[in-house]
Amino acid sequence: MLVFLGLAVVVLAVFGGFVLEGGKLQVLLQPVELLIIFGAALGSLLISAPIPLIKSIIQQALGSPKDKQQSKAQYTELLLLLYELCKTAKMNPLSLEPHVESPETSEIFKRYPGVLSNHHAVEFICDTLKVQISSSLSPYDLEDLMDTDISAAHEEEHRAPATVARIGDAMPGLGIVAAVLGVVITMGKLTQGKEVIGHSVAAALVGTFLGVLGSYGFMQPLAAKMENNLAEEAQVFHVIKAALLAFAKDAPPKVCVEFARRRVAPGSRPSFEEIDQATSSGGAAARAA
Repeated sequence: MLVFLGLAVVVLAVFGGFVLEGGKLQVLLQPVELLIIFGAALGSLLISAPIPLIKSIIQQALGSPKDKQQSKAQYTELLLLLYELCKTAKMNPLSLEPHVESPETSEIFKRYPGVLSNHHAVEFICDTLKVQISSSLSPYDLEDLMDTDISAAHEEEHRAPATVARIGDAMPGLGIVAAVLGVVITMGKLTQGKEVIGHSVAAALVGTFLGVLGSYGFMQPLAAKMENNLAEEAQVFHVIKAALLAFAKDAPPKVCVEFARRRVAPGSRPSFEEIDQATSSGGAAARAA
């Protein structure tokens, strides 16, 4: 909702201020200028980005209005899942194998539907635990492995907002292109009187205005929102990493969860007492009660 509110504020502030100063909105309605600027921006995107990246841009842009920040309840659910997995592995590592091989049918994972719906997080948990079960990888090597996974996802996903930001950077220049074309047209109207020339120059200047507004009012904020959403999603993986790394160092399950809890941002972090009570009372069953 904040995205749509922000768009409304930008539009009302800019165009409302123009009207309050005595301007006429129809002067700013220059569809050809919009065609030149946004058409050229779209063309530059098609030139620079492969099809998978374009699909990622569309997907992230359409998802930008949704708030990706995890709530305290969602982090609590994740921490309790990690506790159950670490506890199960501590008692009998081999008993964990069916849960990580088929998380969709796992009784442990099914108790935490919020986490189970995050397929990337579930895959990250299961793949890491499979390595721990099947090999004697040192904690340091395991940390490198998880960092490699997180870094690869980070690099791939952040290409989309970076591309949107570059297109936004180019839009003021494309606005100047539209303005120059307008001036060229105006030069052919020098014999048609001051009023005609004035309208033509105004239309040309609108091109510069639309390019700057499109960049700093829409494209750059959209890229920033996409970046913030990705940062919130990445936070989940760092929380998981903290728990699994502590487990690899042979820490008790509750200590593993405490490492993970400390990795949660303070605004969404459950308290020590909340997690301690939940883990002491039976995890998901206590949370549901």
